[in-house]
Formats: sequence, structure tokens, C-alpha cells
Amino acid sequence: MRVLAIPGSLRKSSYNLMALRAAQKLAPAGMQITIADLRGIPLFDQDLRAGGDPAEVERLRAQVREADAVLIACPEYNASVAGVLKNAIDWVSLPPSQPFDGKPVAILGASPGLLGTSRAQPHLRQVMSCLNTQVVNKPEVFIGAAQTKFDAAGELLDAPTADHISGLLLSLQAMVARRA
Repeated sequence: MRVLAIPGSLRKSSYNLMALRAAQKLAPAGMQITIADLRGIPLFDQDLRAGGDPAEVERLRAQVREADAVLIACPEYNASVAGVLKNAIDWVSLPPSQPFDGKPVAILGASPGLLGTSRAQPHLRQVMSCLNTQVVNKPEVFIGAAQTKFDAAGELLDAPTADHISGLLLSLQAMVARRA
């Protein structure tokens, strides 16, 4: 099973990127998680698109299309979805071929705040619903106080968080299996 992990942040030391790297290590047997790179995707501009989609957008669109499922790490900025993530989704989801259609999607998020990304994730779920994805409902993974859950090298230290991520991956795997 091929899972494309999309980090909603460009920061190299992002807690959300750390969470996706932890997910790679926690992936159940038979699941391979590849982390996408959103760097270089320009701000959406219909005038720019008129000249053809940028190569970075085409690359991400192909990665989503080829994946069996998508895992999104959703940062929370101002109580909502990070602009970087929303911009990438907006680019990739445009016609003529919308690769998110029917795709199983799991969402997690990490934040230094105590609530994790509990305010942003419902917004992302609404966006993904509009794209006709199949979003994993449970478990929800909100990694609050993320600075206490990862060490300086980005390794996940918190066993309950690891258990939640593992549970989410198992639910995603089961969703993909039901589609087969």
C-alpha cells in the first residue's frame, strides 16, 4: 500500500514533518509512506495556470494520483488550515483530472499549543469532503504541546502519541482494504 504524506508546512524542523517521519517508522506491514515536498508550488494564480500548471504542481498531482491513500499533516495557523497546505490542495484539485476524488485520506496535526490542531482539522475535513475523499474519522490525532513530544533530532518520544498515529495508520489501511 502506497501512502503519500503531505506536510502542511515548509519548515524543515516542522512538528508536522516530524509527525510524518514518525508515521513512516510506525507504518504497519505492507504500508510504504512517502513524504511529498511542497516547496516551489507558487501561490495559486489563474493567469499563471493559463500557461500550464507548474512542474511542482504536476509532480504533486501525479503523486496523489499514484498513491493508494493520502496522509495529511495539518498545521494550525490562526485556528485554521495553513495557507501552504490549502494552496497545494487547491492547485492539485483543479480539473481536468482531480486526483483526490474517492481517495482515502487520514489527517493528523501537531502544534505547540495545548489543543494541537483541533480547530484546523475540521476545516481541512470540510475541504477534503468537497473533493469527495474518504476521510478516516477515528482516531483523531491532535498532537498538542508538540515541543514536548519530539526530541531535538525530531524523534517522537511520546508513547501515547505513537499509539494514536499507529491507530490512524491501521484505520487508513483498513479503509484502503475495504475499497479493494
